[in-house]
Amino acid sequence: MKIIECVPNFSEGRNIENINKILDAIKSVEGIKILDYEHDKDHNRTVVTFIGNPKNIVEAAFRGCKKASELIDLNKHKGEHPRMGTTDVIPFIPVSDVSMKECVSIAEKLGERIWNELEIPVYLYEEAAKISGRKDLANIRKGEFEWLKENMDKRPPDFGDNIHPTAGATAVGAREFLIAFNVNLATNDLSIAKKIAKAVRFKNGGLRYVKALGFEIKERGIVQVSMNLTNYKKTPVYRVFEMIKSEADRYGVSIIGSEIIGLTPMDSLIDAADFYLKLENFKKNQVFEGRIWE
Repeated sequence: MKIIECVPNFSEGRNIENINKILDAIKSVEGIKILDYEHDKDHNRTVVTFIGNPKNIVEAAFRGCKKASELIDLNKHKGEHPRMGTTDVIPFIPVSDVSMKECVSIAEKLGERIWNELEIPVYLYEEAAKISGRKDLANIRKGEFEWLKENMDKRPPDFGDNIHPTAGATAVGAREFLIAFNVNLATNDLSIAKKIAKAVRFKNGGLRYVKALGFEIKERGIVQVSMNLTNYKKTPVYRVFEMIKSEADRYGVSIIGSEIIGLTPMDSLIDAADFYLKLENFKKNQVFEGRIWE
């Protein structure tokens, strides 16, 4: 059976009524199953994870994007997380009997449709990128909505030409599984979070397959190192956590918690359990949920 996962990020994390309307739009497509969704008030962002076949996954992603464009005005949006669109990003991930090439084709199909029907310009990223430098989402989103409003001609999209006045622009792509991992620090000093983020992210000489930013969580009076881990097999979660812990010690700051946003492959958690429980060859079938799955 062909199964594809889609993990759209919407620029709304506070208005529960609007979040539910977006979820309802996605669920209105027959055969779609929502696996998880999480909304964050500080980031003002909701991440939805759902699965389907190649045909209905495109329709569900489109309906979610359309509903978000109707409900959200990016000119009024404020949040810690970088964003350039009401539907900021739509990645497709191959799960079963589907190739990455097919996911790229689906991303192209959806991107063209979003522009043609919603007049929201689309950038193709990751494996779907057609322009050098656009494999990395950060390069596309740099400057965010506010910069693109005045400078889209300097960064022309793959589909479209003018930014949508309220919905901005959307990035659509294809990629492997990604882990969104946040670590919270016991300080309100944002400069410390930014220094630690710089130390761990790959482009500044840190860990391979790690993208990181430092954010302030004002509601809690703390700061956070927010990361995307793009290859958990080569750079495991525990290795990232331990490096952050080591860097935080340099500044006399402790870690008060960590979180994974959305779903994550079980293997990544098994690796962490093996490391912290000091076990040898810890297996999936030693986990109760894993035994049920089998």
